[in-house]
Amino acid sequence: MDTPDIRVEKGHAEPEEVAAITAILLARAAARPSETPVHRGRLKAGWRRLEREPGFRAPHSWR
Repeated sequence: MDTPDIRVEKGHAEPEEVAAITAILLARAAARPSETPVHRGRLKAGWRRLEREPGFRAPHSWR
């Protein structure tokens, strides 16, 4: 038996509903070129890794 590519986990979806959601997902995948990475205005992370922070902070520091 063939396994469907999309499966409804909870509830019941009619074949037309599954076809509509499949069309939306395929259209969204085709609209964004996969060669260029998606950046949201920032090239580096807005958070800092704790292991790269200095070991001591002044007691009056707000962090």
